[in-house]
Amino acid sequence: MLLNNVLCRSASAAAAATTTRRFCVTGNRSASPCQRTVFLCLPNVQRQHNLQQYLAKAFSSLNGKMVKQGPRPLVICGPSGSGKSTLLKKLFKEFPDTFGFSVSHTTRKPRPGEENGVHYHFVSVEEMQGAIEKGEFIETAVFSGNMYGTSKKAVENVQHQGKVCVLDIEIEGVKQIRNSDRLNPLLVFVNPPSIEELERRLRGRQTETEESLQKRLNTARKEIEYGTEAGNFDVVVQNNNLKQAYEDLRNFIVRELETQQGQGINVSLNRVFDE
Repeated sequence: MLLNNVLCRSASAAAAATTTRRFCVTGNRSASPCQRTVFLCLPNVQRQHNLQQYLAKAFSSLNGKMVKQGPRPLVICGPSGSGKSTLLKKLFKEFPDTFGFSVSHTTRKPRPGEENGVHYHFVSVEEMQGAIEKGEFIETAVFSGNMYGTSKKAVENVQHQGKVCVLDIEIEGVKQIRNSDRLNPLLVFVNPPSIEELERRLRGRQTETEESLQKRLNTARKEIEYGTEAGNFDVVVQNNNLKQAYEDLRNFIVRELETQQGQGINVSLNRVFDE
């Protein structure tokens, strides 16, 4: 529809008669030949001579819009207690102008020290369900009995700042967006040293009941199985040692963003060095 509109607007407004021509567009990799069609509104006297010009202008306009979409979002995933938050804090500290955090929605209660609109948007089940029904979310998931989700607005707020949008989401959310043409995200899985170490870290938080702790550990086992399976993520960061894990994460992201810069995407990689 967008291509058709561009082409029709380019036609001479003064032409009284037009001829509608039908052409096949197969730019979608998954589309079979002639699966998508575009109707071109061309003046009779110009339709043959100017067809290539119309097509060139239209696709040039579309390509320009694609370039302006900005850098690919960064999706980071891993079991609770795997060290995701610590790694992200270090990343934001070293590259303060590069990343913007997408604040997710959740129906769980805030933990001590968590602020609404900063760590999460804390909402009721009814509010979350209503927003989902309105199509306001890119992905949603249920984790340990609570609902989580990334809203379209949360991602757009970061993109409007010209920054890489960071999404800290659960496995089910990753499954929903990993093949998204709209987001085309970089996918990172943070893997803890072991289930035993994960349990030690979670118990150290003193924020879980025994029942909720066991639920998290059971979920973590499934997450680790999916996260470490070849092809599900672009990179698996093994967090046995924080310094090495951060170096692995940082090198992967910098390499990817430098590649995007070479493709003409404007993204800042200004660093702040610790004294």
